[in-house]
Amino acid sequence: MPLTAEKTMEHLGETRGSENHVHDLIQTLGRCLTGLWRYDQYIANADGKPELQAFWREFKQREHESVGRMKELLAAELQEECRSC
Repeated sequence: MPLTAEKTMEHLGETRGSENHVHDLIQTLGRCLTGLWRYDQYIANADGKPELQAFWREFKQREHESVGRMKELLAAELQEECRSC
């Protein structure tokens, strides 16, 4: 028995996924974590250039702090969502 287009789409949207801001946090966290490990290579690439190495170390530290903050925010948002389920 073939399904009609109406039948196949009948229940779309009944289950609500995460709000956009949760998705935004997850997407950004993933990008930051992917990039974070690269800074050590950038530091190595700047061998003999202490000012440039210092820049990459500072940038890595700020990114690391941002990742920590994003994790905190994401945990709070997910906890809030779980309470409303």
